[in-house]
Amino acid sequence: MPKRCGLHTIRLPSGPAILGYAAVGGKKEGEGPLGGQFDAIFRDARLGQETWEQAESALQREALSRAVTKAGLETEELQMLFAGDLLNQNIASTYGLREMGVPLLGQFGACSTMGQTMAVAAVFVDSGAAAPCGAVTSSHFCTAERQFRFPLEYGGQRTPTSQWTATASGAVVVGQGKGVRIRRVCVGRVQDLGVTDMNNMGAAMAPAAADTIGRFLRDTGTVPGDYDLIATGDLGAVGSALCRQMLSRQGITLGDNYTDCGLLLFDRQRQDVHAGGSGCGCSASVLCAHILPQMEQGQLKRVLFCPTGALMSPTSSQQGESIPGICHVVELVME
Repeated sequence: MPKRCGLHTIRLPSGPAILGYAAVGGKKEGEGPLGGQFDAIFRDARLGQETWEQAESALQREALSRAVTKAGLETEELQMLFAGDLLNQNIASTYGLREMGVPLLGQFGACSTMGQTMAVAAVFVDSGAAAPCGAVTSSHFCTAERQFRFPLEYGGQRTPTSQWTATASGAVVVGQGKGVRIRRVCVGRVQDLGVTDMNNMGAAMAPAAADTIGRFLRDTGTVPGDYDLIATGDLGAVGSALCRQMLSRQGITLGDNYTDCGLLLFDRQRQDVHAGGSGCGCSASVLCAHILPQMEQGQLKRVLFCPTGALMSPTSSQQGESIPGICHVVELVME
């Protein structure tokens, strides 16, 4: 059964395992540094669908189906699904997964959704409530631009602090068995320092990353050097630098083992993504295409996966509200 570890962290004694995982992406992701590590790359951004939103649903179906197959399971063997995305009412997830016939608990954590779905799935598995469980999320550049910024036809200029929403999906199957284990999770607190620029998500989310990582390290009595990799999600160049500064004020120094998924997915020098990648699919695909394979190969033993999210909506932005951020920490161990 799950147990408390310190004030805010949950320890999972049984160590739920990631039985299977998969990442799929679009053309731009395929042209990036990790392109050859994806399970599938789709050159057609619509994936043969009529709308961008249907294409994002197809990304989720593809990623989850591949993860289930790699776990040696059939979809109907899943006892619970945890899924979410950036779209209103989680339509990419609900429309994408409705035909699978598996009980679904929709999740919203913005770009932190992969951490949230994995954390909830691991707690369900560890408690015996359901196993195996699927955790999946996605984003699509065209659906996100249409909902949060401007239609693509508008052709607006992007500011240097802006990030490129990934067209990608990542999925994992969590259960009891062999594989990378989820040992501890720390759920984020909403942090808001008053950033209102929706083209500077890194600055909005950095305080949440620093807060949750700091709380996790204090709860567990660990230091950054105890981990082979600490990967935040989608802070990009601006946010990851701010995260370092904020943690240093807590007396915590991040070393060379710290990186950000928004900096790994794309080549900022060669690809026009400005401050880096973003979107639910960014950290999810980097985890499933890059980090988990390295753990299985023994290159990484202990990893802190720390995806971040900006908890905004078009309505709140139009009303002049600031952008709250959140970050969830998932400790991954290869034993």
